[in-house]
Amino acid sequence: MKTWKWMQALALSLIVVMVVTACGNKSEESGEGSAVKITLLNSKGEIQAQLENAAKAFKEDYPNITLEIIPVPAGQSPFEKASALYASGNPATITMLDTGDVEKFKDRVLDLSGEKWMADAVDRSTALTTFDGKNYAFPLAIEGYGFIYNKAVLDQAVGGAFDPATVNTTSTLEDLFKKIEASGKAPLIISPMDWSLGAHYLPLAYAGQSADTAAVAKFVDDLKAGTVDLAGNAVFNGLIDTFDVMAKYNIDKASPLSGTYERGPEVLGKGEVGIWFQGNWAWPQISSFDTASGQYGFLPVPVSNNPADFGNTQISSAVSKRLVLDKEKNTAEQQAAGKTFLEWMVYSEKGQDFLVNQANIIPAFKNITLEAKDPLAKSISEHIANGKTEDSMSTLPADHWAKIGASMQKYLAGAADRATLTKEIEAYWKTVK
Repeated sequence: MKTWKWMQALALSLIVVMVVTACGNKSEESGEGSAVKITLLNSKGEIQAQLENAAKAFKEDYPNITLEIIPVPAGQSPFEKASALYASGNPATITMLDTGDVEKFKDRVLDLSGEKWMADAVDRSTALTTFDGKNYAFPLAIEGYGFIYNKAVLDQAVGGAFDPATVNTTSTLEDLFKKIEASGKAPLIISPMDWSLGAHYLPLAYAGQSADTAAVAKFVDDLKAGTVDLAGNAVFNGLIDTFDVMAKYNIDKASPLSGTYERGPEVLGKGEVGIWFQGNWAWPQISSFDTASGQYGFLPVPVSNNPADFGNTQISSAVSKRLVLDKEKNTAEQQAAGKTFLEWMVYSEKGQDFLVNQANIIPAFKNITLEAKDPLAKSISEHIANGKTEDSMSTLPADHWAKIGASMQKYLAGAADRATLTKEIEAYWKTVK
């Protein structure tokens, strides 16, 4: 009798254990397991509020995960802030880095090669964060730049509907400038900040050397070795020829270094100028002055008078921001929660809405088919879909924009001629290790 009761008790215990285990597994599958807190270091300040809202939406789907968004202070680089957090022994679970910084942290972050989203990442989006066959970063945002145009101004200038395909050489660009000027508007504005000239404009001379990224990498290596004769380089000279045309029609040509970033979106949005050399990150500022009913797009920066030459019909684009996951200080549970957030952005309706509709990000994933509302993001997406892009130089040395930007500023102001500019650029690259 005692044996029978003991067996009944044992059977009942086993049933209870099975029920509890099943409930536990179900709870984990639905995101209701043990509570875990993770952090994300955000180096894209313009989407801080949107990321905070995304964290709330994520928690609705995964109640056990709390995601805190930590902003990188204004004026501090993501590399500096991330390094400081590691030095204090408290790195974020997820860190948003610039592409060129990922390699510096590769020994401290997780290998993400086996993640589901790798199969849906757009072509070449993980190439620059792959080392020894392992990818260490999630490609968050594609950004692009070129000549932003106000369609209303250009329609008026050409006396009809402006066709962006008509601008594919330096000559056709100057013809457009002349028409805008004849219509009573300023053709364009050049923003003279060192980062715009040194990190965006001049690097078109490197990336424009070839559609083959390996050839571009070799060109940069040859610059470092001091074996490139820029004075005789067709792409470099073509790009500076275009810059000369820009300077001639610049609204600020009387005082070319007096301009500010803030003035660009104002005069473009108000229709005082037709074109501004800048990137899609400027849309929030342009939209606040918009008088063209949101009709804007990108034109390439031509480098020759042969429409077939590479660069004349391409705009520059690349994945500008990457997310990495710490493996040193965060627990396995925190790492798993971080991976869950990355997957949530790519595959959930709320995550995709955050990327495209809330943060105005151009996603680096083929499965995301939401159409951008932002006209500049839409223009870049169309260029990508049509194969009309060249890779931005996202791994330039950290001091390139300051040093080369200063050389470009002198050239713009007429304080240096082309020979001096060329020598300063060549001299800079010989100092790069």
